[in-house]
Amino acid sequence: MGKAFIKESEDDELGATPRLPQGVKNYITPAGYQRLKEEFDHLWKVERPELVKTITWAASNGDRSENGDYIYGKRRLREIDRCLRFLSKRLDNAEVVDPTQRGECDQVFFGATVTVCNTQGEEHTYSIVGMDEADPGRGLISWISPLAKALLKAREGDSVRLNTPGGMEELEVVEIRYEAL
Repeated sequence: MGKAFIKESEDDELGATPRLPQGVKNYITPAGYQRLKEEFDHLWKVERPELVKTITWAASNGDRSENGDYIYGKRRLREIDRCLRFLSKRLDNAEVVDPTQRGECDQVFFGATVTVCNTQGEEHTYSIVGMDEADPGRGLISWISPLAKALLKAREGDSVRLNTPGGMEELEVVEIRYEAL
């Protein structure tokens, strides 16, 4: 089947970033919003104009059917435009929430940095951030992740239950703080 009959998802090249659930706001920290904005600006103001110049030059060379610079340039331009549409939608729908503005709060909400202790006595610290800025390896978890959902509205000293592939896990909330991420 030709590619003309296949509808590509706008999120294909960004497959690691899931779609927002229907009717849910795109919460994001100020730093996360700034990173998305910088990526958008770089694509729009730097990469795309340079690519358009290359495509224009390649098109002026004549036969476009065997012109690699033209063919691959057009393909890359479509990828950049798709990414720009994706980023534009995310930025337009973003609800920026600054964790430093929360003040003294003893409950876990978006933007909280939470230290938990498991039943083996191991402590882990996680910050609850937006979907577009999640990086579990750095302790940044999406607010719609199962761990974040288990922690939301918990207070220091509370125990929460997390359903993991290895079974139910009990976590105790040791500390909650709100700081710039």
